[in-house]
Amino acid sequence: MYFNSEGKFVRTDIWREGKWLDTWSIVHLLSGITIGFFPRYLGLDTFSAYVIVFLLLVSYEMFEALAKIEETPQNRFMDVVVGMASFISVYHLHPLLSDTASVMLFGIFFIATSMLGAIGWYFSRKAAEFETKLRTEIAHGHEKFKEGRGKITQRLREGRARRRLKRMKHRALREDGAL
Repeated sequence: MYFNSEGKFVRTDIWREGKWLDTWSIVHLLSGITIGFFPRYLGLDTFSAYVIVFLLLVSYEMFEALAKIEETPQNRFMDVVVGMASFISVYHLHPLLSDTASVMLFGIFFIATSMLGAIGWYFSRKAAEFETKLRTEIAHGHEKFKEGRGKITQRLREGRARRRLKRMKHRALREDGAL
């Protein structure tokens, strides 16, 4: 992780936001799969299920924007597309599964989604803390630099003033004929 020439913090870890797809896309894929099990349990028809899940996925992207998670518009779009694609796949394959297989797969994907999401949030928070720490250190270094520069400037002024005073005394002595 580093700051670029414009002062923007650039993450280099696997949880950084990508332009189109990134590691978070896996979480969105798993979320779509996990959500794909619910409409049949809730007795929703296909159109209602599509609309509700689409609105859920878009709402989550809006939450990310409100939480100030920086993503490109393409990445936000792809997060919804990936979520919907995986949802639709599971939604239509779900009736082929037995009840036991359905519950087991739901549990597996729910746990995987939750764990991967928690890991991603943890490392994203760590990166945010690291950025804050770096910015604080840079600001502190900048203040120390300004303080040091101020001391040097003060010493230069004092030296100039001493030399000026010395020249004035020397000139006065010359004019008085003492030299």
